Amino acid sequence: MNKACDIAGIEPVVVQYLSQPKRVFEFTIPLRMDNGEVKIFNAFRVHYNDALGQVKDGTRFVPNLDLDTVKALGLWMTVKHAVAGIPAGGGKGGIRVDPSRLSRLELERLTRAFIRKLPLKGAWVDIPGADIGTNAQTMAWMLDEYEEIVGYHSPAAINDKPSEVNGTAGSKEATGTGAFYLTIEAVKDLGLENGCSVAIQGFGTVGRMIARLLYNEGFKIVAVSDILGGILNQSGINIEKLESHMDLTGSVIDFLGTTSISNDQLLETECEILIPAAVESVINSKNAHNIKAKLIMECANGPTTPEGEKILEAKGVTIIPDVVTNCGSAIVCSFERTQGLTDDYWDLETVFKRLNERIVKAYWQTAETAKQKNISYRNAAWVNAVIKITKTMKIRGWV
Repeated sequence: MNKACDIAGIEPVVVQYLSQPKRVFEFTIPLRMDNGEVKIFNAFRVHYNDALGQVKDGTRFVPNLDLDTVKALGLWMTVKHAVAGIPAGGGKGGIRVDPSRLSRLELERLTRAFIRKLPLKGAWVDIPGADIGTNAQTMAWMLDEYEEIVGYHSPAAINDKPSEVNGTAGSKEATGTGAFYLTIEAVKDLGLENGCSVAIQGFGTVGRMIARLLYNEGFKIVAVSDILGGILNQSGINIEKLESHMDLTGSVIDFLGTTSISNDQLLETECEILIPAAVESVINSKNAHNIKAKLIMECANGPTTPEGEKILEAKGVTIIPDVVTNCGSAIVCSFERTQGLTDDYWDLETVFKRLNERIVKAYWQTAETAKQKNISYRNAAWVNAVIKITKTMKIRGWV
């Protein structure tokens, strides 16, 4: 952010304002467990910046959650919304808990307690969405608890809900589908060939979706991995058959006709497009010299360290950053709120059509700034975001 503000010529007082969240909530949740014991859980919620609109998105239930992480993710969401043209600020929060160690009833009670104790909430204030450790079911419980509190239906108050409680079509597929649309644009922009080779680290919801769409578009998927390991076939992997194998075995490993590789080896695979869609910091100073891809599409959050990025830039590798590549879910969450407020629900075709329009526009705005200022796509995305946020803050009279 500091680098983007420097490039954009943002005044020091604005940088100071953007360097810290607007509001921070930290609270405790006492929970009576099924065995009668009472345990205390720590919870957090950050409203990082709401100049562009109500804050929203992710709620994490993870055992190592801390306030610094939530603050950083709140800034990330603020920038992501600005990049994608979403009229919203950045919010993030969650509970320090391992949900796998809770019974279903304990998880429900804890989830409902989070919403009860959240100080500011609602469709015009703060709209929690799903993240690591939460899902459509937990968001349904949050919505139900919120509606019990206020005494009326308010589907726009919670994102990432099931369709049965007025969620949106395309929510689960949004990130992978949006990343697919951007990959097609980046291939055109950089003069790569349609059908070029692709390696994908991570075969969860996002990686699996983009793999399927690229395969159906004629791209050659040469390597795929999950948490247990990876597979390689330079002649191309049949993704339809791989998905069936995954459904049957729970992993991509041991897929017929492929060679076993590690997740680290996948990153260094001979390919034209590399898609890290798993965890953060996997591309770093130790392996960046060995990466052979011409284009990296960051589907995961923060998969490339600053040190790794410098090495890749020197090699002429183009990186389309996470705040652009994976903003499809944020865009569709914005659609979900719009549908909830208007009681007008769209079919999947409409959702994807509007997603395509919004995310492709974000890509070309980023590309244009990158070329005009001769800076990286990452810096360009952040420059566009901080300029937009700064203008709004000034008009509001904040700075």
